[in-house]
Amino acid sequence: MTRIATRPCSFRTSEMLRQGGVHPVLARLFASRGLTDARELSSELAALVPPSGLLHIDAAAVFLADAIAAQKRMVIVADYDCDGATACATALRGLRAMGAHVDYIVPNRFEYGYGLTPEIVALTAREKTPDIIITVDNGIASIDGVLAAKRLGIDVVVTDHHLPGDTLPEARVIVNPNQPECGFPSKNLAGVGVVFYVLLALRAELRRRGIFDAQTQPKLDNLLDLVALGTVADVVKLDANNRILVAQGIKRMRAGRMHAGVAALFRVAGREARSASPFDLGFAVGPRLNAAGRLDDMSLGIECLTTDDEGRAWAIAQQLNDINLKRREIEADMQDTALLHLDSFEPASSSTICVFDESWHQGVIGIVASRLKEKFFRPTITFAPGSDGWLKGSGRSIPGFHLRDALDLVSKRAPSLIDKFGGHAMAAGLTIRAESLAAFQQAFEEVGRALLTQQQLERVIETDGPLEDAYYTTQFIEVIDGQVWGQGFAPPLFCDEFRVVSQRILKERHLKLLLERNGQRYDAIWFGHTASVGDRARVAFRLDANEYNGVTKVQLMVEHAEPA
Repeated sequence: MTRIATRPCSFRTSEMLRQGGVHPVLARLFASRGLTDARELSSELAALVPPSGLLHIDAAAVFLADAIAAQKRMVIVADYDCDGATACATALRGLRAMGAHVDYIVPNRFEYGYGLTPEIVALTAREKTPDIIITVDNGIASIDGVLAAKRLGIDVVVTDHHLPGDTLPEARVIVNPNQPECGFPSKNLAGVGVVFYVLLALRAELRRRGIFDAQTQPKLDNLLDLVALGTVADVVKLDANNRILVAQGIKRMRAGRMHAGVAALFRVAGREARSASPFDLGFAVGPRLNAAGRLDDMSLGIECLTTDDEGRAWAIAQQLNDINLKRREIEADMQDTALLHLDSFEPASSSTICVFDESWHQGVIGIVASRLKEKFFRPTITFAPGSDGWLKGSGRSIPGFHLRDALDLVSKRAPSLIDKFGGHAMAAGLTIRAESLAAFQQAFEEVGRALLTQQQLERVIETDGPLEDAYYTTQFIEVIDGQVWGQGFAPPLFCDEFRVVSQRILKERHLKLLLERNGQRYDAIWFGHTASVGDRARVAFRLDANEYNGVTKVQLMVEHAEPA
């Protein structure tokens, strides 16, 4: 069910990039990822798409500038994941620097669900008495919530990046690159990216009003470590615009110019901020923030990102680390249970997976869905019990199957099955009645069969083909590490044929190999794999600089291998 393929690469584009001064291997890598112009590689802030391209952003800036002048009370309603937490912290820091009276509230996912619901509006009105609610990383589907706020005389500014439904909420202003008629070229901004753009526009408006000049205006580039973290953790596509935001944030982290909470999260994760990478943000720092929203209360994560007290940040980071350890334990148990449920699952005769267990924690089902999707390579939805007979579902998808659109199709074919749903192409959430589970499983499978071909259900590991002998070096690894790789701009994965000199199992879980090619030998490791490979193997691998006893050597990180 898994095969290795080589990414197509335009020789002409690759050659043009090389002649433009790009490293010969990087020229080939960039060309195969669709990059055609060396200018798209710029990581300077000046190369960002200007804010004016975002629909209604000027109206949002004028409205917020007026609100600051009138000293109106603002409350941010944030989502409870890493993107929501970084968006909230970015908005709080940015708005306060511009003189706003602003507070925040994060819905407890288990009590209030997702987004600006009427219940959250009532809670916010009761506890914070705001004049204005600003949503970050949510709100585009909150039609009832916005209506409830209007009835209470509260204006709502929606900042979001999720795909809208057929109807938009009647908010005072909506800023979302994915709303109809918005011509903004970077549709892939994360929630935190949208907030950052709103702050840029607001600062420009305050300059126009003479509140600030170029010298006295707040330095919004101070927020880029938060923007980079939220962008990577939300797994949005790293198009040219997002790569600039991430590159600038990582540059600040490597220089030690990051917020106390981000520094503490690096430290508690055992990672070096001075060599920060998108991998660190996505797999070490981000999960520790996310754990708070999954098991506890994301207010803890937001406090970590908004405090300037290093001692307080470190204490919270340790709490977040403990919560993450607990999340891992819960996840491991849930995964074992899921595999028991799927004991007789036949991938060959199924296009999708739907699985439910009475004991599951709804804060962790998304990760379990992700693990099952990786294992079986099928769009997967996992369900946990909600309250009063409802089930909460979280789904993850495979390339070519737009999950939110698939749920929309289920909803149109069987209007009574889904209570509510939302999300992206690759991840979505939904709520159904417990008694509708079997009917939903069947309807979702029918949509899967209609939309997915047998070819799409085969896992293809896309590689960049062979790597020339001269580049199996730590120097070349530094060249690769100098770029921003991630979702939609995949890190380099090479493939070649090797003689397998030796292989043994490490810690009963990993395969350690010694590989030989053209007389050169390389250490290699295949994590989470124990089955031996033959004497000759075709290996898909990443390059890694492995430091041991003060000596740094090239090591191959095996992604997949098949007999040669």
